[in-house]
Amino acid sequence: MAMSRFLSKSAARAASTSATATTKAAGDISSVFPSLRPDYKPEPLPPRFRDLKMRFFEKNEEALRKSWKRLLPSLEEEVEKIKSKGSDIIPSVDYSDVVSGKVSEAALKEMRHRGTVVIRNVLPRDQALDYKQRIRDYVAANQERVKAFPSDSPAVYELYWTPSQTEARAHSNVLDAQRFLQRLWHSSDPQTKLSTSNPLTYADRLRIRNPGDAKFTLGPHIDGGSLERWEDPEYSRVYTQILEGNWEQYDPWDAKHRLYAKMDLYNGAGACSMLRFFQGWLSMSDTAPGEGSLHVCPMLIHSTAYTILRPFFDVLSQQPALDATFPGSVPGACQEYNPITHPHLDLESTMVSVPRVEPGDFVAWHCDSLHSVDKEHRGSKDSSVLYIPATPLCDMNVDYLLKQRQAALGYSPPWDFPGAGGSGELGFQGATDWSSLSPEGQRAMGLGNKPWEVTDAMSEGEQEAVRSANKTCFGV
Repeated sequence: MAMSRFLSKSAARAASTSATATTKAAGDISSVFPSLRPDYKPEPLPPRFRDLKMRFFEKNEEALRKSWKRLLPSLEEEVEKIKSKGSDIIPSVDYSDVVSGKVSEAALKEMRHRGTVVIRNVLPRDQALDYKQRIRDYVAANQERVKAFPSDSPAVYELYWTPSQTEARAHSNVLDAQRFLQRLWHSSDPQTKLSTSNPLTYADRLRIRNPGDAKFTLGPHIDGGSLERWEDPEYSRVYTQILEGNWEQYDPWDAKHRLYAKMDLYNGAGACSMLRFFQGWLSMSDTAPGEGSLHVCPMLIHSTAYTILRPFFDVLSQQPALDATFPGSVPGACQEYNPITHPHLDLESTMVSVPRVEPGDFVAWHCDSLHSVDKEHRGSKDSSVLYIPATPLCDMNVDYLLKQRQAALGYSPPWDFPGAGGSGELGFQGATDWSSLSPEGQRAMGLGNKPWEVTDAMSEGEQEAVRSANKTCFGV
């Protein structure tokens, strides 16, 4: 299909000149996580990481020592709360309350504290099940070219442009859910060029995990890089309160410095070029705990403070550890956790499964939330989701949108994923017809000709962000 069919002439020129394709090595999700490669052994970090650690520590040595001592007992209290409640500690709200503004302040406070929420009934059950069946039909029709992991028992598919995925991302209910989630965020600087009311689309994979699978076993981790959290100056400013010894005052919902943080300094295979306020998925199955589902660590501030402070202290002696070691951090990979590297998190107890979900439910977790996947799918039916994060309108995300738009129109894997710039799903039977999406859904992809609205109710920074995005994406 011609690019000009979905873009204005000026936008088409921008897409062809500023979003030239690039190629990442072909592969699958196993290239993202060191934990999926048991033969991988990380090399020692170079001495400059000791220097980096020393700069932080010497600047606030006494405050950091005291902060660490305050954190550990408080962390222990949070661990006990999670042990006592299990999956019930994760908040759930209904989509009808989200759109009618009836979610209570107490529920919003709990979401911010836990960093995770289940939004029930975002889509009708039958529609979510239909998405899954159509994906199966799409895979069957194009099976010679479809890639997935594990190769002998597929669970995570290297598919991005199936009609089910593109329709779900563009669905008004999904966009409403993303909008609700993004409004949990704010910026401490009113001039920040950010619009939380205009979600953008980030194309990601899908999962159909069959009963008995024990290969798709992602351990506890957080995305958005690893060493970058300390190494990139702007990224480290996100955690200023923690690094200055005031972890209790840390605000995980302040977007000010995240908009310009470099989350990928090493061209990592699993790096995400868009700022995801929330990672998330839309369920296409009835899935209970233990049935191949998601696990999260629902103590956002405590787990983040522990993550950032952990490299500075030996967990046995509790004394400063000022070598070049950053536990669980590997260049070009996500931040990983285990009981040895991060013992005080008590991961065996605190990585709790999300509650039972049904087709059409949406699960979301803060970008710094620890998460993992059931080691084994012990259920009797598939555990299936569409990965759909919540990504706000800001310069970083609009820049990526141009590249993703070009990939979409060519049915190529998106910029962040294996085989980017390659043939991808080009020529697949049953390919997405972009004109079938709603105007709002097309706009979230940077497609169509409907610019975002600028209103008087927006802050100056949000107005500027929207005007800039309209000019970049639509030439207006």
